[in-house]
Amino acid sequence: MSVFTLGLNHTTAPLDLRGRFALSLEQLAPTLQTLRQRLVQPERPHGPEAAILSTCNRTELYCAAGPQLVRPALEWLAGVGGIGVDALSDHAYVLEDGAAARHAFRVASGLDSMVLGEPQILGQMKLAVREADAAGTLGSTLHQLFQRSFAVAKEVRTSTEIGAHSISMAAAAVRLAAQLFEDLREIRVLFVGAGEMIELAATHFAARAPARMAVANRTLERGEKLATRFGAEAIRLADLPARLHEFDVVVSCTASSLPLIGLGAVERALKLRRHRPMFMVDLAVPRDIEPEVARLDDIYLYTVDDLAAIVQNGGEKRQAAVAQAEAIIETGVQSFVHWLGERGSVPLIQALQAQVDAWRGNELARAQKLLARGARVEDVLDMLSKGLAQKMLHGTLAELHAADPAQREQLAATVSRLFLRGSAAAPLRGAPGDAL
Repeated sequence: MSVFTLGLNHTTAPLDLRGRFALSLEQLAPTLQTLRQRLVQPERPHGPEAAILSTCNRTELYCAAGPQLVRPALEWLAGVGGIGVDALSDHAYVLEDGAAARHAFRVASGLDSMVLGEPQILGQMKLAVREADAAGTLGSTLHQLFQRSFAVAKEVRTSTEIGAHSISMAAAAVRLAAQLFEDLREIRVLFVGAGEMIELAATHFAARAPARMAVANRTLERGEKLATRFGAEAIRLADLPARLHEFDVVVSCTASSLPLIGLGAVERALKLRRHRPMFMVDLAVPRDIEPEVARLDDIYLYTVDDLAAIVQNGGEKRQAAVAQAEAIIETGVQSFVHWLGERGSVPLIQALQAQVDAWRGNELARAQKLLARGARVEDVLDMLSKGLAQKMLHGTLAELHAADPAQREQLAATVSRLFLRGSAAAPLRGAPGDAL
C-alpha cells in the first residue's frame, strides 16, 4: 500500500485559485464519495482510502492508493475547481509515501502555515479526519498517517514551547559544526551523558544524518536507551579516553563535579587523528571538558556560555524551535515509512503461511495413513520431516539452479541470509550443484 498527497496551498496558488477548491465541512463527505466512485478499480471495488483537508490556505487530498491513481485524482480535483488539468498542475503538488507523511506532519505541526506555528490547522485536520471516517473513506492506512500526525504535532508543540533556550543552544551547536565541517553527513558524533540537553543535541544532529553517532554514559542502560532511539552505539564511559579519537564532534553534558575529558586525553586523541580538527561542545556546569583543551591547535571548544552569547534574540530561538520541530517530524516520518513497508509485506506473509500450512497438512495426512497401516513411528517421523524439508527447499534450489551467473551470487547471498542465519556457513558460490 502507498499513500500520496495531492493539493495546493498559499505558497503554490493565488487566493482566487484557492477559492475555487475551498470546501465547507458539510461538503467533505459527499465530495469524498464522489472521488471514491471516480477512482474505483477492479481490485478495489469500494475505491481507495481518502480524506480531504480544505481551509482558506489549502485544499489537500490524502489517498492510500497506488501511484497509478495520481493522474485520475488530479483530473478529478481539476473538475472540482472547474479548471483544466494543466492549469491545476502549474499550482499543485504531489507527494508520495515518506514525502506525503512529512507534509502531513508539518501541516499538523503548523510549520506549513502562513502564520508559523498557528494552532488552528490541527483542529481543522482533526475535523477532516472525522468527516472521512464518517463517510467511510478513512481506512487503516490513513488512520495511521493522521494519528501519527497528531502525535507528532503534540510533541512538537510541547517540545518547542518548553525549554526554548536549551533548544536554541542545541541548534546553535549544529550550525557551528556545519561551519567547520564541509558535510555533516560524513562526521562521527559522540554524546557524553544521556540527559535532556544531550537528547536535544542528539535530535538536532540526527536530523543531519551523520555517518555515525555514539552515546557514552555512566549508566550503560540509560545510554543504551538513548542510543537505540537515534540508531547510535552505546559505549561505556570508562572506554571514553581510548575511543575519543574516533569522533569528529563531541557534545558533553553530565552532572559530574569534575571534568571527564582532560587535556591529556584530547592530546592523545589528536595525535591518533593526525591532527584532524575536533569540534567539542561542553554544555555542563561545572565543566565536563578541561578549559585548557581550548588552547590546543585543531580543537574548537565551545562552552555553555559561548553558546548562550550566540543565542541572544527571539529570532534565534524561533529558528531553533523550527529546527527542533523538523527533527521530531523526521523521526516520525521514518517510523511511518517503516510501518508502511511492513504493511506492504502482509499479503506475501499470508501467502507463505498458507503455503506452509498446505504442505504441513499434506505431509501430516500421509503420515497418519502410514501409521494406520502399521508403519514404525520412527520411520514415519523421519519421512514427515524429510518431506517438509524438501517441499520448503524445492523452490529455492530450483531458482539457484536456474539462475544465470550474474544473478547467482546475489541469490546465493539472499538464500544464505534466509536459511543459514546464525550459521558459520558461507554464501554459496560457483555452480549450485557443486555446493549441494
